[in-house]
Amino acid sequence: MKVILLEDVKSLGKKGDVVNVNDGYARNFLLKTKKGIEANGKNMNDLKLQKANADKVAQENLEAAKELGEQIAKGKIEVSIKTGEGGKVFGSVSSKEIAQAAEEQLGLKIDKKKIQLKEQIKSLGVHNVPIKLHPKVTTELKVHVVEE
Repeated sequence: MKVILLEDVKSLGKKGDVVNVNDGYARNFLLKTKKGIEANGKNMNDLKLQKANADKVAQENLEAAKELGEQIAKGKIEVSIKTGEGGKVFGSVSSKEIAQAAEEQLGLKIDKKKIQLKEQIKSLGVHNVPIKLHPKVTTELKVHVVEE
């Protein structure tokens, strides 16, 4: 029996896959637990429409990420940090502080989890910080660290 999976099933397939399974397994497990539906004409058409809609949404998200990436690449933010004698920095600049500064100075809302700092910024000057907006879109934000 052909079944369309409604959620991921271990060792069988991912959500949206059409799999061929034994009739008993389909009736007693997949259909009963709502992990799959029978692959008839109507359900196959619904699946095709859902995939087309998902592709359209994914394309829109990619375009929005590219647009935001261009705005971020053009911008430059300034973050101040406490320093002591001889320019020694106390603490470091975190991704949370960078996200707050980007929202205040550029008006762009960036999720702090998308900011990919390899190591904490512990020095004054200009640093290029990579930001991963989408699996296919990564951009860099210039962060100018000055003393407070």
